[in-house]
Amino acid sequence: MRFWRPNRSLSFVGKKLREPLLLFRFPNLSSSQRISSPILFSSSESHHFSTLLTAEDEKYGFRRPEMYRSNLAGTVAAYERHVFLCYRSPEVWPSRVEDSNADLLPNLLSATIKARKNRTAIKTKLTICEAGEGTEYSDGDVLIFPEMVKYRGLKDKDVESFVEEVLLNGKLRASGVDDVLAGSYIFVCAHRSRDQRCGVCGSVLVSKLKEEIELRGLKGQIFVNPCSHIGGHKYAGNLIIYCPDPDGRIVGHWYGYVTPDDVPELLDKHIGKGEIIGRLWRGRMGRTYDEEGKKAVEDKLPSAEVCKGTGNKPWENDNRGNN
Repeated sequence: MRFWRPNRSLSFVGKKLREPLLLFRFPNLSSSQRISSPILFSSSESHHFSTLLTAEDEKYGFRRPEMYRSNLAGTVAAYERHVFLCYRSPEVWPSRVEDSNADLLPNLLSATIKARKNRTAIKTKLTICEAGEGTEYSDGDVLIFPEMVKYRGLKDKDVESFVEEVLLNGKLRASGVDDVLAGSYIFVCAHRSRDQRCGVCGSVLVSKLKEEIELRGLKGQIFVNPCSHIGGHKYAGNLIIYCPDPDGRIVGHWYGYVTPDDVPELLDKHIGKGEIIGRLWRGRMGRTYDEEGKKAVEDKLPSAEVCKGTGNKPWENDNRGNN
């Protein structure tokens, strides 16, 4: 939520402006949903609105009392593959978008993956991310990590075959409708209908990330996407970064309690230098099966304290070289 003071040269015929004049915008909405007209507040109204924003921030935002109260390291459940279905926008996602009868594609994909979870050696996590106007993606596009593959325009009728051929049988390049992904990807939980904390913090972080990426000239190299619930509402702002480690492996790292002030450090240190930010780190993607599909030794994620003591490079503590 942002406010701008319009140019003083603006005039309104037949209307006397009251001070201050604020332009009220929602930067994450599509152009058809934005409020483009100015909203006029008197001084008392402006103060009241500011009080409401402060109250919301203290209850749901970066100033809420629960911030930094919990230990973050180890709060990520084990998984080995992350599938993101691009579908509409956070403003219209219901609380349980993957289970919503009104949202057939997410419902079908979620149900089909769950029905086959005992048939695959790779533990797969499904999350919804934003698609549509102003994004790089269309409804039905599917992003798969760590394989760094994008499938274009998955349809309801193709869900069964997609899960069977691609996710179960590993034919990642068989469909002819895939692209190779390049760069680094940041997914920020902004699922307001699921939890107000993620909605309030997530939208601010998305805007800040895009702003800092633009300032660094990294547009087209780092991509930011609002996403649905990823677990741990109380840790908002929550985000996941998928980027190459020093050996070129794609690793997904989770961060919690992220504020706008942390964004430059995440971009410059984590993505730029491959250094984990220990105080915000929740865990990472890890494989629990080897290349032959056999159960591997449990992957012990390095704790935040261990990472701090080794230059904050988590892969230096991972001697097995899991993919």
